[in-house]
Amino acid sequence: MSAPRDHGGNLDAAIARWGGARRDWIDLSTGINRVPYPVGNLDTHAWTALPSATDVQNVINAARGAYRTTAEAIPLSGAQAAIQLAPLLRPVGVARILTPTYNEHAASFRNHGWEIEEVEGLGDLPGADAAVVVNPNNPDGAQYTPDALRDLAATVGLLIVDESFADPNPALSIAADIPENVLVLRSFGKFYGLAGVRLGFALSHDPFAARIRALAGPWAASGPALAVGTKALRDTHWISATKERLAEDCERLDHLAMTAGWQLVGGTALFRTYRTPSAQAAQIALAEHRIWSRIFPYDQHWIRLGLPAPEDWARIETALAGQSE
Repeated sequence: MSAPRDHGGNLDAAIARWGGARRDWIDLSTGINRVPYPVGNLDTHAWTALPSATDVQNVINAARGAYRTTAEAIPLSGAQAAIQLAPLLRPVGVARILTPTYNEHAASFRNHGWEIEEVEGLGDLPGADAAVVVNPNNPDGAQYTPDALRDLAATVGLLIVDESFADPNPALSIAADIPENVLVLRSFGKFYGLAGVRLGFALSHDPFAARIRALAGPWAASGPALAVGTKALRDTHWISATKERLAEDCERLDHLAMTAGWQLVGGTALFRTYRTPSAQAAQIALAEHRIWSRIFPYDQHWIRLGLPAPEDWARIETALAGQSE
């Protein structure tokens, strides 16, 4: 039986139980930046014409610059699209996945007939036909150095490094020097706060890059996604300011959680994971303030919160103060 494919962002479930409308809730159940990139107006052709070769190349160039890579950068409909394609890059075999982590990796390999081995340490991955490391990891924020991952790549058939939360910490990325058997996944929607745009990138070299392009087919990302991505990925001022704000917000949220009696498990600049006496009780208490969080089926103590928007802090402070009473 397949493991549950639970996800954050399931605000409909919270509304069904506690009421209210979507606008009444603060959704912190995902690691999506709640201060999104200001898209502004897009040229009409982004909406009305099929994406041109120039449109695609523009976003590729912007992605290569932002991710500091010379590898192929293939735009797709979110990092999730690359996760769906990854099991097709090699003959079916044994896939080892560093866990606990984002459950779509195991689900995708399993759906394509792979044998799944979930392991707890980087040293358990060598010898796999395919190995998956999320760096930094979701939900515990575990980090692995680029050198350690390059060493690991030499011991497996295909190494998938999911860097969906790496934007705030470029030094953690392996993108600058990707071995030939490594596929790097990058999410656009999380750091830029535009998950609905559905844009992500697969970074790799041929033959894997060529295989992904063939599997994805033409127009793998929409015209508006390409236009928004090109603009945002080149906006170094916004990127720098956002990193600074997120770092400050992490410290603020950690302090509030500590005051509430929670212990920091880990996290990234886009989410924080805490240990509580009861994650379910903590989630319910927050939901009564119309704040939605993420808990996990494999740990009854862990609760994860995204970073609030500036206007949301007062309600967050009130709700967390109630946790310590």
